[in-house]
Amino acid sequence: MAIKISMPKLSDTMTEGHLVKWLKKEGDRVEAAEIIAEAESDKATMELEAYDSGVLLKIIVPEGGKVPVGGTLAIIGEKGEDISPLLKSGPVVETTPSSDSPLIPDSLPSVPKAEAISADGLITSGTGRIKASPLARKLAAERGLDLRRIAGSGTGGRIIVRDINAAPAPAPAAVPSAVSQVVAGREDQNLALSTMRIAIAKRLTESKNTAPHFYLTTEIDMDQAVEFRTTLNTLQTEVKISYNDLIVKATARALTRHPMVNASFQEQSIVQRGRVDIGVAVAIEDGLITPIVRQADRKSILEISQEVRALAEKARTRKLLPDDYTGSTFTISNLGMYDITHFTAIINPPEAAILAVGSVRRIPVVRENQVVPGWRMQVTLSCDHRVVDGATGALFLQELKRLLENPVAILL
Repeated sequence: MAIKISMPKLSDTMTEGHLVKWLKKEGDRVEAAEIIAEAESDKATMELEAYDSGVLLKIIVPEGGKVPVGGTLAIIGEKGEDISPLLKSGPVVETTPSSDSPLIPDSLPSVPKAEAISADGLITSGTGRIKASPLARKLAAERGLDLRRIAGSGTGGRIIVRDINAAPAPAPAAVPSAVSQVVAGREDQNLALSTMRIAIAKRLTESKNTAPHFYLTTEIDMDQAVEFRTTLNTLQTEVKISYNDLIVKATARALTRHPMVNASFQEQSIVQRGRVDIGVAVAIEDGLITPIVRQADRKSILEISQEVRALAEKARTRKLLPDDYTGSTFTISNLGMYDITHFTAIINPPEAAILAVGSVRRIPVVRENQVVPGWRMQVTLSCDHRVVDGATGALFLQELKRLLENPVAILL
């Protein structure tokens, strides 16, 4: 019996998906749970599986097409089966590629048909077609890499993101001499918005316009935290503990003592969250995503460190699953690694607050009437005033400051 393959809801905010790539063509045999396509949601690029075994009888949405959640992507059934009833019933969305959504080409220009590595280092195939995932093609184009010089480690020699990340940077082009070089003005470029960038713009604009933000900033003495981190990394070599790991753990402990900060606003009520699930903002190619450390208050610093690194790697390689990034109760955005001392962040709805973390820096401080060097860090709490009052936010920051200035207390 023929069945529809529909666009799944890949995130809690997703309303439509972008069909990036079909991995099967009409007439191909597919097995249940086999990957048949790649789709982009507002937060990540995901692989789509076949619900059942059969033949791919019809592709409804072409590559580059956009379709609402629940819209039909394709139909699978037995060879020769009549699918006209399915085409007439339900929400079959016939979508064509948008003119402002650039498609990733199936292949680069043909190369010599030799199954070998040529004298100039080009990797060629018998058909001249280069097998590469859409994301790998995109990253290669952005980094100026020639796919013909990269060996694929995926199925059938397909080039995947791992191969792009491992590829050496291209040699810089020769720069003309100062005498002959002519500086020309650059023309404006209209860059098409990715599905993720559209979602970021929509959600954060809605947050800023809906939630009355106010901001609280404090400076934390990090002298003890610096020594504490050094000691932890000396005692164990399994993973290098970062300042962000300490901040996540301390924040989780502070949230358990001030649950109103770990809450969200509903139309007729305020919901205090029973779990402490902390989203950690990670910058990726198309924007920003916040993978979640679940029940961070119940995990050790080492467990948090390992989990944050694993989630960050999955985010950068587009391997996050919806459960990895949906349902956080509080978010931390840390720009300290970029040497930013202070900034304010926009609340990630439906949360009631977000913590913006600056760099840990060594500056002159006054201690016992003497000017001495000391480690300091600024943090700013953005609060939704519908949920969090000034005193509530201040008490939370006081607790966070106490924990980081006496980091052994984090372990108690």
